[in-house]
Amino acid sequence: MLSSLSRIYLHANYLQGLIPASIGNLSHLTDLSLSLNELSGGIPPEIGKLGSLTILDLSSNKLTGTIPASLGNLRSLSELYLLNNSLVGPITFIGNLSASLIVLGLSSNKLIGTIPASLGNLRRLSELYLSDKSFGPITSIRNLTASLTILNLSYNKLTGTIPASLGNLRSLSELYLSDNNLFGPITSIRNLTASLTVLNLSYNKLTGTIPASLGNLRSLSELYLSDNNLFGPITSIRNLTASLTVLNLSYNKLTAFDNHFTGPIPKSLKNCSSLFRLRLQRNQLSGNISDAFGTHPILNYMDLSDNELHGELSWTWEQFNNLSALKISGNKISGEIPAALGKATHLQGLDLSSNQLVGGIPKELGNLKLIELALNDNKLSGDIPFDVASLSDLQKLGRNFSATILKQLGKCSKLIFLNMSKNRFTGSIPVEMGSLQSLQSLDLSWNSLTGDIMPEIGQLQQLEVLNLSHNLLSGVIPTSFSRLQSLTKVDVSYNKLEGPIPDIKAFREAPFEAIRNNSNLCGNATGLEACAALMKNKSVHKKGPKFVILTVVSLLGSLLGLIVASNAEERKGGYGVVYKAVLPSEQVLSVKKFHQTPEVEVTSLKAFRSEIDVLMGIRHRNIVKLYGFCSHAKHSFLVYEFVERGSLRKVLNDEEQAVKMDWDKRLNLIKGVANALSYMHHDCSPPITKMFFWIQNMRLMSLILAQLGS
Repeated sequence: MLSSLSRIYLHANYLQGLIPASIGNLSHLTDLSLSLNELSGGIPPEIGKLGSLTILDLSSNKLTGTIPASLGNLRSLSELYLLNNSLVGPITFIGNLSASLIVLGLSSNKLIGTIPASLGNLRRLSELYLSDKSFGPITSIRNLTASLTILNLSYNKLTGTIPASLGNLRSLSELYLSDNNLFGPITSIRNLTASLTVLNLSYNKLTGTIPASLGNLRSLSELYLSDNNLFGPITSIRNLTASLTVLNLSYNKLTAFDNHFTGPIPKSLKNCSSLFRLRLQRNQLSGNISDAFGTHPILNYMDLSDNELHGELSWTWEQFNNLSALKISGNKISGEIPAALGKATHLQGLDLSSNQLVGGIPKELGNLKLIELALNDNKLSGDIPFDVASLSDLQKLGRNFSATILKQLGKCSKLIFLNMSKNRFTGSIPVEMGSLQSLQSLDLSWNSLTGDIMPEIGQLQQLEVLNLSHNLLSGVIPTSFSRLQSLTKVDVSYNKLEGPIPDIKAFREAPFEAIRNNSNLCGNATGLEACAALMKNKSVHKKGPKFVILTVVSLLGSLLGLIVASNAEERKGGYGVVYKAVLPSEQVLSVKKFHQTPEVEVTSLKAFRSEIDVLMGIRHRNIVKLYGFCSHAKHSFLVYEFVERGSLRKVLNDEEQAVKMDWDKRLNLIKGVANALSYMHHDCSPPITKMFFWIQNMRLMSLILAQLGS
């Protein structure tokens, strides 16, 4: 039925299973594209029967096995894509491929061996992708055809020096040799064709200086030499073509980032109007950059950090209208921050930290849509302008500002990293900080902040790192901190804090150095006393939310009046009895009274304390609330929220009520239980995984929100 079919395009679906051998019966097929699926198994040899096939694309699947030699029968084949599979074996089959082949893609498989000399028989080959392989010495590429325009041999284990024979590839436009083990000088690139547009030699072991012959590559737009052992001045790049858009010399010993480059930035860069990205950070570049750059209308990214550059930022900033990131930290830049920076309208990241800048922060920076702003470790003075402090998209802000900034920052709703350490802040932490709902890291250490820690910090559910150390903060740590389940690192040392630490992982596992030198902290952490021993003869009264403490006298004195005899006892358990209690205010509670006989006194006390430890840290809409507790040698109680419809068992055993609980309500109930269990298993720290879970424990609220009882 499909014998006349000429083209099959089934790429980018979710196809699974094997490629059928019967596909070899489609004798008129010219194009077969099955890429970007989940096909498995081997490539059927029957594909070799498709004598009219010109394009075969099986890339990005889960194919295994060897590449069948029958592909050599496809004499009309011009494009073969087998990338991103798990094919194995040598690539000797290449010698049998059609001489009309133009594109060969074999990257990201598990092929082995050396590049066969027979590859040179593919006289029309234009694009060759053999990355992510183990193809031995690079000398094996000497036989490549002169028609190649793209050669990608990156991520291999190629060894040796860059062969001069690459100069024979007169049509080559893109050469990728990164992530290999190539060594020696790069002088052989003098032979490369002038038509080359991309040269990537990064992540090798190349040595020597950058040759002036790079200037012969008049069409070069992207040059990557990072992560080698190149050294010396980078003055040789003065000859680079004006068409260069990307220059990456990092991690060498040059004057480009992570190298050992020395000397000034070449003046030739000033005239490079097509420059798109410039990364020269972490070198030893020196010289005055006041006049180092000219008109760069498409420059998008510039990083000159951690060098020895000096001078002022007196560039014509309105001509940098495409610049999104400017990083010049760790230099010796002086003068004031130019107000004209506000004219670089696309700027989102500005890092001028660790320089010698003076004066104030220009309000014109408020015109930008900054995400990151770092001006710390300079000699700036004055307040941060209101327009800058109100940047709504700001995500990262460095330190060295006046105290007024803390209140203003409440409008920076997208702030993620806030480091205000080592300033001279006084007074209390402003409540506005609780508005920073995206905050992940907050550092207010080494200031002179006083007063209580505001409970609003407990609202920062994304917070992972909190440092309040080396201040004058006092009082107790707010109970709202128990909600900071994302917190992984905390430091409150060298303050005047007292009372229990929050029962969350970050505090329990904090080193003693992170909680030391306070007034009287207690709790389950290294170096602290247990709160029971510390608080025995002391009551702590602080502002803010707290648990209700029911006194023994008042509870025992009115217990008989609180319990409604007709339905007082809900359930008896191994540790106690649960009562329904009505207060004089008509509030209805569940009261769990623990058995307290001499034989089980120690066991009951341990059970009571264990339950309190767990419940004190739980906050979830599907788990009943603990209102208070009472601990006494003769009587111990827990006071819970009362759930009016009782247990699930009671409802399901009542035929009339069971009928009213339709499937929608039961589904909502199951979802509520799942949410509660997920919270206990994944959001509590440590996870609560050992509980008695039976149908009596399922309590029903009037809206059928599932709650887990005791």
